[in-house]
Amino acid sequence: MRRVLNAKIYVAGDARERALDSARGVIGNRVAELEFEHEVQLRDDDRIEVSGVGEDAEAAFALLVEEFGEYTTDPEDGETYLGTLESWDNDGFTVDIGVDVRVPREQLEDLGRGSPADIRERYGLVQHTPLEVVAGEPARLSDVQVDELWSWQKGETGRLNVNSCTRAEVRATVNRAGHANDIVTVERLGLLEQSVVCAPGTDPPGLLASVGKYLEGEMKCVVV
Repeated sequence: MRRVLNAKIYVAGDARERALDSARGVIGNRVAELEFEHEVQLRDDDRIEVSGVGEDAEAAFALLVEEFGEYTTDPEDGETYLGTLESWDNDGFTVDIGVDVRVPREQLEDLGRGSPADIRERYGLVQHTPLEVVAGEPARLSDVQVDELWSWQKGETGRLNVNSCTRAEVRATVNRAGHANDIVTVERLGLLEQSVVCAPGTDPPGLLASVGKYLEGEMKCVVV
């Protein structure tokens, strides 16, 4: 059995190999309690492919698809898919689930006023942020996804969202910059997309200014 996950490794060079090693570790940890012998490979389109066998293979694949989404080229109206934020313009978001799904501007109104670019800034949505969408005409973000983004804005502390880095790399960078006590945790949004949850009293833009010189990815703040 095999599945193509909708998780991508889009960095190059040595960073690509480190990210693939990290992906293998993350996936291995997720299925560690299951009877499932597997391999993790990187396709030419940057997506992760997992092949495996075992008594718990179906359960393992279901777990991985739930967390990372599955490559889809023929979405069904009304069905929910986990994709990644590919691009944005004045007319809406484009979410990649294997094919591009357009979420028009009017379907983003549950996230507040403003243009799609304004919404992206408000919620700190770096490119490739995993987003759950409901396919259809028009497509929309799922209710669960909208609630999660609102929870970032309603939280007691801000966030610093980063792409192009593994969770371990972000944690090491925060520690090296002397900010270990200024954060609560680093949440994994995707394989290369992380959300640094700030500690009370920590200013997300100030944290960005301090650690940004050590990280090559895109960074966006969520200020509450």
